[in-house]
Amino acid sequence: MAKRIQFSATGAPEVLEYVDFDPKDPAADEVQVENRAIGINYIDTYVRSGLYAPASLPSGLGTEASGVVKQVGANVRHIKVGDRVVYAQSSLGAYSEVHNVPAYRVAVLPEGVSFEQAAASFLKGLTVEYLFRQTYKVKAGETILFQAAAGGVGLIACQWAKALGVKLIGTVGSEEKAKLAKEAGAWATINYQTEDVAARVAELTQGEKVSVVYDSVGQSTWLASLDSLKRHGLLVSFGNASGPVTGVNLGILNQKGSLFVTRPSLNNYVTNQEEPTHASQELFSLIASGAIKVDVKESQKFPLSEARRAHETLESRATSGSSLLIPGK
Repeated sequence: MAKRIQFSATGAPEVLEYVDFDPKDPAADEVQVENRAIGINYIDTYVRSGLYAPASLPSGLGTEASGVVKQVGANVRHIKVGDRVVYAQSSLGAYSEVHNVPAYRVAVLPEGVSFEQAAASFLKGLTVEYLFRQTYKVKAGETILFQAAAGGVGLIACQWAKALGVKLIGTVGSEEKAKLAKEAGAWATINYQTEDVAARVAELTQGEKVSVVYDSVGQSTWLASLDSLKRHGLLVSFGNASGPVTGVNLGILNQKGSLFVTRPSLNNYVTNQEEPTHASQELFSLIASGAIKVDVKESQKFPLSEARRAHETLESRATSGSSLLIPGK
């Protein structure tokens, strides 16, 4: 027997249940991981609430964790029992003491990267990797705009941008979060509660604006993101923290400068065994070197049994950086 979080109906954090279950042996192309740290991501709240409906109910939750391999399937060759690993996958169930994972979604942890660092950074770090290296390849000296720069993905993006010599303008919701983003490496910050984002972007760039905006907020930042782009600029919309962008007349892209918009996701960038390994190499290197720090506040480490409280805290916007669930805590 083992413990996991599941939900039988979508809704508020109260639907999350802490239950017993019997782990199955891994399938031929899977590995079984005993989780040591579990990443909490904002997308988990979308699934729980029903915005991104699970395939069936009751359902597990969570897509990211780190731990030790306990069993391997018959076809698995690149992972062995006892390996320290981290994974991010498309199917749900990482909020669990033990979880079976497709082997191609698993990366072996190098020395110098802890379980907590890995679980706090893997999905977020792979997200920044595909945003900065594949969706739009940022260049040293370039100025970019990153909405929600003090969130889990945002703080990694601030550090990664600094390491690449990119001038990241980050939006934040408070002076405290502005301080966090600047300490992480943001070139400049904009408090969206008190400042006009697009006007400040124009001011900071001497009227040029930016070639790319990375936006995980969605509905409430849509127009500000478009208005921050120079002619032929690209808006990379990769989340919906304030709600989805709907009812858009595409003519607005023409009116604001023949702009481009894309809606990528990690699942379209990690589709085989080589891709997560390749994408994680630079991330792990930056963590091991200290260029990216992913230390998690003690107040944002929750026992697995308190996933409900973790979601309440996350949705209250009271967190900064990454949060974790710890089995056995």
